[in-house]
Amino acid sequence: MSVPVRAGPSSWRRAATLVLAAGWTRPVPAAASRPQPPAEGFRVLLLQRSASQGFLPGAQVFPGGVLEAADRSTDWLRLFAPHHGPPRFGLGRAPPQRAAFPVLPNVRPGAVDEDAAALPDDIAFRICAIRETFEEAGVLLLRPRDPRPPNQAPGCALAPPPALADWRARVRRDPRHFLSLCAQLDCTPDIWALHDWSVWITPFSRPGGRRFETTFFLCCLNEPPPVFPDLVEVVDCQWSSPSEAIERLISKEILLAPPQFYEIRRLGNFASLSDLHKFSLDRESEGTERWMPIILLTADGMIHLLPGDEMYLEDSNFLENCMSTEKKTEEIMNEGKKFHRIVLYNSHNYGDYTDYSIHVTVLPKYKHVYPKSCVVDGKWLRRNQFYFRSLTILCIVSIHLISLFIKSIDK
Repeated sequence: MSVPVRAGPSSWRRAATLVLAAGWTRPVPAAASRPQPPAEGFRVLLLQRSASQGFLPGAQVFPGGVLEAADRSTDWLRLFAPHHGPPRFGLGRAPPQRAAFPVLPNVRPGAVDEDAAALPDDIAFRICAIRETFEEAGVLLLRPRDPRPPNQAPGCALAPPPALADWRARVRRDPRHFLSLCAQLDCTPDIWALHDWSVWITPFSRPGGRRFETTFFLCCLNEPPPVFPDLVEVVDCQWSSPSEAIERLISKEILLAPPQFYEIRRLGNFASLSDLHKFSLDRESEGTERWMPIILLTADGMIHLLPGDEMYLEDSNFLENCMSTEKKTEEIMNEGKKFHRIVLYNSHNYGDYTDYSIHVTVLPKYKHVYPKSCVVDGKWLRRNQFYFRSLTILCIVSIHLISLFIKSIDK
C-alpha cells in the first residue's frame, strides 16, 4: 500500500447542515416504472444543488452552509434574553468532549472571529443551520420569544413571512439580516429543535479542493412545511423516505455524496418519525463522532475508510494525502474482516459514481446507530433485470401448474 504525497495545504471552513425529517401521511402514487413506495412514516428534505455550484454541483444535499461571523454575533444575546442565555441557552447539560482525530491546522476550535463574548459553537452552528435552511429552502425554524420551556415533541415551521423573496435576498447578501428578520417576527431561531447527529470532515482528494468541517443536526417536524428553492444555490427539492432516495440513486435520478448516502442509509434504521425523534433525544447527552474519511484509491475504484475500519490510520499525514494500491477493490474487500467503509466503483471522478456500497462490521459508539451493510449497484441491477423478470414469470407459471395438478388429483 502506498501513500502518495500531495503538495499544498487545504483551506478549511466550518459549516452546519440540517437533516430535516417530517412526518408523512400523504398517499404517494406509484410511478409506472416504480412499485408502490414503502409505508415509512417520515420523509427527509433533499435539495438539488445548481449545476453551476463549485462544490457538489447537481448533487442532492441536506440544507446547510458555511458558518458566518453573524451566526456568532453577541447581538443574538439581546434577542434570546431574558428567557435564555449563556452558556447553554436552555439546551441542557453539555455533552462530553470526545477526543477526535484530526486536529485541523487552520481551523480554531473557537471560530470565525476574535470576540471572546461570541456565541458558543453549540448555539452558533444551530443558528447557521437554521439560517441556511431559510436561505436555500425558505423554511423558517423559529420560535416565539416567551418564557415557556422548549417543547421536546416534534415541532413545526413558522409560516413564510411576507416578502419572503426580499428577505432571503437580504440575508444572502448579508447574514446579519437574519437576526433583523427574527427580531421583526419577535422570534428566536428554534435551536432547541435541533439535535446533535454527526460531524463530517471533507477527506483529501486533490490539492486545492474545498474542505469543510460540517456539523450535522437532526430536526423532526410533525409535517413537511412548504419548500421554496432559492433557484440560485438550489434548483429543486423533494421529500423522500430513505428507501425512496436510495432507489432514485440506483436509477440515476439523483446524485448523492458519500456523507449524504451514509446518513440516508443510517436513517433507514427507523420506521417512524416518533422512533427517530425518541432516538435523537435519548442519545443527545452522548455527543457526536467526528469523522474524516481517508480515501484509498484502488485499481478500479475508491474506498472511503471510516474510523474503526481495520485500514483506518489516525495519522495527520492523511490530512493532505490519499492511500493508493494497484489491487482491485474486490481484492481489498476479500482480504479484510473489520469494516467501516463506503465503496465507490468504476471511476476516480466523483460525478461518475453511481454504484455504492456500505460495509459495517464494527459496533457503533455513544448510543448511535450505523447503517446496515448494503450494496447499491445500479449496473448490477440492470444487468440482472432480465434474470429477475424471468424468475418471476417462472414462479407464476409453476404456481399455476401446481394448482392445476392439485385440482386434477381432487377430481
